[in-house]
Amino acid sequence: MKRTWFLLSVVLGVVAAACTSSKGANPQSASPGGASSAQSASSGEVVNITLWHGYEAPAPGGPPNYEAISLKNLIDTFNATHPTIQVRDVFCCSNDFALQKLTVALQGDKQPDIAYEYGSSMPQLATTPKVVDLTQRVNDPSYAWDDFFPGERAVTTVDGKVLGIPALVDNLAIVYNQTLFDKVGLSYPSSDWTWDEFRAAAKALTVPAAKQFGWSFPADASEDTVWHYDAMLWEAGGDILTSDNKKAAFDSPAGLEALTALQEMAVTDKAVFVDLQNSGKADTLFNSGKIGMMVTGPWALPSYPDVKYGVQIMPSFPGGNHQTIAGPDNWVLFDNGPARVDAAWTFMKWFTAPEQVLADSLACGHLPTRASVGSMPGFASFGTKYPGVGAFVANLSNVLKARPQISTYPKISTAMGQAIVSVLLGQASPQEALSKAAQEVDTTLSIP
Repeated sequence: MKRTWFLLSVVLGVVAAACTSSKGANPQSASPGGASSAQSASSGEVVNITLWHGYEAPAPGGPPNYEAISLKNLIDTFNATHPTIQVRDVFCCSNDFALQKLTVALQGDKQPDIAYEYGSSMPQLATTPKVVDLTQRVNDPSYAWDDFFPGERAVTTVDGKVLGIPALVDNLAIVYNQTLFDKVGLSYPSSDWTWDEFRAAAKALTVPAAKQFGWSFPADASEDTVWHYDAMLWEAGGDILTSDNKKAAFDSPAGLEALTALQEMAVTDKAVFVDLQNSGKADTLFNSGKIGMMVTGPWALPSYPDVKYGVQIMPSFPGGNHQTIAGPDNWVLFDNGPARVDAAWTFMKWFTAPEQVLADSLACGHLPTRASVGSMPGFASFGTKYPGVGAFVANLSNVLKARPQISTYPKISTAMGQAIVSVLLGQASPQEALSKAAQEVDTTLSIP
């Protein structure tokens, strides 16, 4: 199963105007409003807040949604121990459509108090005054903001302001079929593997007559395509944009090295299953022993019940850089009056404390968003319950960068995705593809 993002390119200027001009509307009982913002926890009255999320409860008789169960259990615990604040969780929609749904709510001044949003949505959300600036709150020493991984903190921050709290973190690593490695006499991937060694293994694992491939690469030109390349770009020492976000930086020796490595494996060696639809077929093939290696995330592990697999960090180019990439999501708070903002922050402080992060990880397999959770006594059972996930936890220390937090990123991603696919299909050379994409990106960034 691939992890998806809904990169909605929306302009929230209209929303910002609506948020500042919509007054006097009485929310209906089913609306996200809840209690009046005039309520105050200090007066002893109950402050009701609403949290939107994308964890849908299963249909009767269907398999349980452990993420939804974990969230509900934690909220129930908070409500039982905090009688002056009551949190109501609401499944608003698939997370792919969370920004779209929230945009409509903001236009009607009916936003929730807390919402689950993709990290890629933060630049758009930063344009509305209803988003709460959390910078001062998270920098309170008692919150231990530095306990969250650097890549997570980067995705919460737009123009120097912290506008979200990490809700989920993942990363990319190698998941490999140990049986296939044994069959061809290959040593298992090590923590100091290089891309040259990875290429040699992929070629050895490829058996054209059996339609067996060394590894797979998502090639639908989506953000899934791009973020797989981004990790390689960073490992080679490159960047997506210049430090001021005004020019493309991937058309560089590092960008060329990373894309050439893909070309050699896909076009020259024909060792890559180029997954044009990116609909989950690659996971099915890996589970059936037709793909030797996947560069994927922890969410994919339950899809491989029939494989004796191992997990290892990403290979490196010369220099030993094993950087990876994460796709962090955030909890975002909205201003529905000071009492509700304070109540929402009280909940978030409790909800994202190490004890609750650990409970959620053990309940549904989420990687812990705080580094300190890895050293807590109860964490030892995490890797036993979810085989291979421990390597992804350790790999969080290799998450050092985030994709550009700018509103034009969807267009940048589109240009890069098309360039990568053109190389994987042998339709363009790496240099041609990078130069064309960089020109498109520079044009996009030149427009105010």
